[in-house]
Amino acid sequence: MPNLAVEKLVISHFRSHRALEISCDPRPVAIYGANGVGKTNILEAVSLLSPGRGVRRATAAEMVRKPENLGWKIRAVVRLHDRICEIETWSESGSARQVRIDDKAVTQIALGKIVRVLWLIPAMDRLWTDAAEGRRRFLDRMTLSFDSDHAENILIYEKAMRERNRLLKDQVRDEHWYKVIESQMAKAAVKIRISREETLKLVDAAQERSETLFPSANLKLINAEDVEIPTNSQDLAELLSQYRKRDIMAGRTLVGPHRDDLYGVFSAKNIPAKDSSTGEQKALLISLILANCRALKKQTGITPLLLLDEVSAHLDAGRRSTLYDEICEVGAQAWLTGTGPELFDDLGNRAQQLLAVDEGGKTSVVFQ
Repeated sequence: MPNLAVEKLVISHFRSHRALEISCDPRPVAIYGANGVGKTNILEAVSLLSPGRGVRRATAAEMVRKPENLGWKIRAVVRLHDRICEIETWSESGSARQVRIDDKAVTQIALGKIVRVLWLIPAMDRLWTDAAEGRRRFLDRMTLSFDSDHAENILIYEKAMRERNRLLKDQVRDEHWYKVIESQMAKAAVKIRISREETLKLVDAAQERSETLFPSANLKLINAEDVEIPTNSQDLAELLSQYRKRDIMAGRTLVGPHRDDLYGVFSAKNIPAKDSSTGEQKALLISLILANCRALKKQTGITPLLLLDEVSAHLDAGRRSTLYDEICEVGAQAWLTGTGPELFDDLGNRAQQLLAVDEGGKTSVVFQ
């Protein structure tokens, strides 16, 4: 059975849902309904039980239900092994979201020590062909599942980089202004880089050990500047110093983990993932998510929550059945959406009773 599971989810004034309550058991949760009834909104609510801006990367103000505009709230009872946690996250009138765990106010970073979440949504179908930023976020989500400090290291790095970029734009050339900032950046950057590289090793190993219908990918971390990023903070600080004149001309920092990219190769055909067919690209992403689950379970004993939005509808019958088999084998509580119940037939009684979502006016209705 899953060792990480949402047992109860309560949503208030969030997106299309004025009020919604779902009681869960540890099995996969299959949600179906017509387009526009708010299935993805439920997955987005679950994604906010972890650090960050959720599956849509939306602002707190964008998540509030219109036209009331009162603010939104998500409450969840989460089981991690034998520990029961009550998590609340909310935003009042579009302000920055707040978090409480067991009635104690905490930062979002604290969520990463309890809830590990991975997701695939339709917007990610172009991951291999779109800009590097999306692939970097995908890798960081995987990395966060292994290293709960990863999000904090990124925040430290980005805050220091913003301060450095302000100096660069102002054409400040005094070395003393930069030294402390570049030292902070370098220390955080090394931790980020090491965690990313370690994650790729763990996921690659999990792919090699598995037998699956989903294709495997050879993964490599590359940098936009095509320079070797030092793994020692002093050496990296020196590299930032060497780039300073160039960065002043550009008005921004040109080297560092913020310019990393995830390069993938379709192993069976030995071609870049970006050159694979649309179906192959999606299958690769599913394969990586499943490999991440297996690697995390082996490494930590924890299986993450899986949020799979409209994934089943785009798989043939064989791969759909394989997906469900692998989810259940690894023991993950997966939240799956689709337009009809027939998409989940192969889950059988391995899933919680199907949940049919309908917009019932004031209160969203879930039929079991």
